[in-house]
Amino acid sequence: MAIFIDEETRVIVQGITGNQGKFHAGLMQEYGTKIVAGVTPGRGGEEVLGVPVYNTVKKAVEEKGADTSIIFVPAPFARDAALEAIEYVDQVIIISEGIPVQDTMEVMAAAREKGCRVLGPNTPGVISPGLAKVGIMPGRVFSPGRVGVISRSGTLAYEISLALTEAGLGQSTLVGIGGDRVIGSTFVDVLKEFEKDPATEQVVIIGEIGGQAEEEAAGIVSSMSLPVVGYIAGRTAPAGKRMGHAGAIIAGGTGSAESKIEALEEAGADVARIPTEIPQLLQDIRS
Repeated sequence: MAIFIDEETRVIVQGITGNQGKFHAGLMQEYGTKIVAGVTPGRGGEEVLGVPVYNTVKKAVEEKGADTSIIFVPAPFARDAALEAIEYVDQVIIISEGIPVQDTMEVMAAAREKGCRVLGPNTPGVISPGLAKVGIMPGRVFSPGRVGVISRSGTLAYEISLALTEAGLGQSTLVGIGGDRVIGSTFVDVLKEFEKDPATEQVVIIGEIGGQAEEEAAGIVSSMSLPVVGYIAGRTAPAGKRMGHAGAIIAGGTGSAESKIEALEEAGADVARIPTEIPQLLQDIRS
């Protein structure tokens, strides 16, 4: 089993006629993901990679029965694309970055009203190794297994998943929650799903400076039956300076790596000081 996606997930690609949409749709197909339709307004009736293109999400869902949409739409148009998807599918994965915060807030409000799960914006997506991937991550670094991974960072997620794979620790699902200041699903949301997943035996949280998402996650780690290992990037970042993601900024004495590490450790999680320590921490828990 896995969470969020599996081999039966039926996916729409919004923006499939663009360079990024087409490129990653092809890679998702190669991995085995069921790409059932593309959506680009004004391009309905065309075909990309053997996939029919529709003008609207509504029409695509009516004809192809999709349950998930992944969005490769430029930031100025991503709000409208996401709002349309939320109306018709259960899950929306927003790869686009640089979306204005106000637009994102409107999207999240609509998603809550509809009961639609949103990952992102600025997410690498989600992959259940060996089953399906809906995102931009390199499938070759992942392997099927029982470690759930949740990350704010795409590149760190790939690096750490590769280290897990090389150590013989496969992954049940990796979920990229996104690095923006306002996102849909949080660490807490995904931890709750992993807790219910019989295929997941351990969880890795990959966090970074900025915001309070990791501290909020620590609030439920202590009550979970699954052991949790964490890593927080940005320990040497200067206060008040954004590092990488829009959400990675320390301000007002909150959001530091130290405060996040302390919260996770107090909740009972083991926290790695460098990414390469994570496989050993997981193996120590198993032994």
